[in-house]
Amino acid sequence: MSQNQPPKTHAGAHQLRIIAGQWRSRRLPILALEGLRPTPDRVRETLFNWLQFSVREARCLDLFAGSGALGLEALSRGAAEVVLVEKHPKAALTLQNNVNTLKTSQAYVLNQDAISYLEQDTNPFDIIFLDPPFHQAWLPKILDLIEQKQLLKPNGYIYLEYERELVLDLNHWHLAMHRELNAGQVRCVLAHRIEY
Repeated sequence: MSQNQPPKTHAGAHQLRIIAGQWRSRRLPILALEGLRPTPDRVRETLFNWLQFSVREARCLDLFAGSGALGLEALSRGAAEVVLVEKHPKAALTLQNNVNTLKTSQAYVLNQDAISYLEQDTNPFDIIFLDPPFHQAWLPKILDLIEQKQLLKPNGYIYLEYERELVLDLNHWHLAMHRELNAGQVRCVLAHRIEY
């Protein structure tokens, strides 16, 4: 996740660690951007334990990709394809450089706004990762578009990270809770599409 803000000027080692799969323990550089919150290792490990039987050969969308923590982890664990959408130009460039470093042709980095990407014609996904900027009312708009354009396959999964005080009625988007956890002020939810 990132916001359109200039990079911080302080120095320091900013890295993303891939937890498991073909790039296990690989460390990649990430930008120190205001508002960029890579999903913590502990949360990612829990999420991918939940998804362990669904990631392999999945087509995934990492919207608000930021550091690419979720999308690259999915690819490392056997996803067939990952589309990484990131609006911030420098974050998108760093993400593309990391994809090049990993020498994978299965990741597609798009320096684009989330809404404009979803409004394009695209094939549906098996798994969608949503970690938008907090306190900006992104999720209802994004979930509306995903539902309207049928971008989640039958029995597909959506992972959501959002502020704990936000209340979402998942049924409104034909989603059902699969798993959830709270990490500090962040609520992490894995939901699946309800067939109707």
